[in-house]
Amino acid sequence: MLKKTSFYIGSQDAFPALREYWLPFVLAWQDISVRYKRSKIGQFWLTINTFIYIASLGVIFGTLFRLNLHEYLPNICAAILTWNFINTSISDGCLAFINSDSVILQIKMPFFTHIIRTVTRNLIVFAHNIVIFPIIALCVGYGINFYALFAIPGLLLILINLLWVCTILAVVCTRFRDLHQVVISLLQIIFYATPVVWDVKSLPKDVSPLFVTLNPFYDFIDLVKRPLMGQPPGMNEWLLCSALAVIGWCVALCVLGKFKHRIAYWL
Repeated sequence: MLKKTSFYIGSQDAFPALREYWLPFVLAWQDISVRYKRSKIGQFWLTINTFIYIASLGVIFGTLFRLNLHEYLPNICAAILTWNFINTSISDGCLAFINSDSVILQIKMPFFTHIIRTVTRNLIVFAHNIVIFPIIALCVGYGINFYALFAIPGLLLILINLLWVCTILAVVCTRFRDLHQVVISLLQIIFYATPVVWDVKSLPKDVSPLFVTLNPFYDFIDLVKRPLMGQPPGMNEWLLCSALAVIGWCVALCVLGKFKHRIAYWL
């Protein structure tokens, strides 16, 4: 009998979870509902808080640095919304198995279901918050054209990449609990190093453009930001993020398959 590879074992866990996609979606929706159970506004507190944050940050930075708010506010809005989705998904993904320990130890289900649940929960939050962009664009008189539709496949590609990133981090962080704090610190550094609240055009001339172009988070954000800003999607960004998805998924399935039977003992 041929020995099953780690890739095969990981695939046997991931594919059943993808077929039963409705289960992690229901669990993710329940997570958000429980958080705002006794609130009259409910989940829209997420949108209100994010709107206040983006508007305040945009007006303060735009005024201090004398930027054109007509372009800066929609730009920073699209960038922050996308970054928040990526940031919270990765941060929560580190604890995907740890936070679901009671379920894992009592109910037999694919481990990948907990990864989908985590990313879906943050996707629902993003769906609530995305309504902020047209509101801000309308307030500053910024037009939205048909290129905005390309933000949907761009978001899907980000989602595909986040799933493999969260899978690897969930396995490693379950074994090494302190790694979660390391990831949070790294994400904070990446936030300042990525054009989220600042523009690429503001870089000094003596700074190499590789500082930005070699940052994959810049490409992920641009998958959504460029179409929302009325610009055609960049082919280089799509090729890079697609290549990362293929390589990342191969690694993630191998990691999940190799350590799948140890996860319950690490909890």
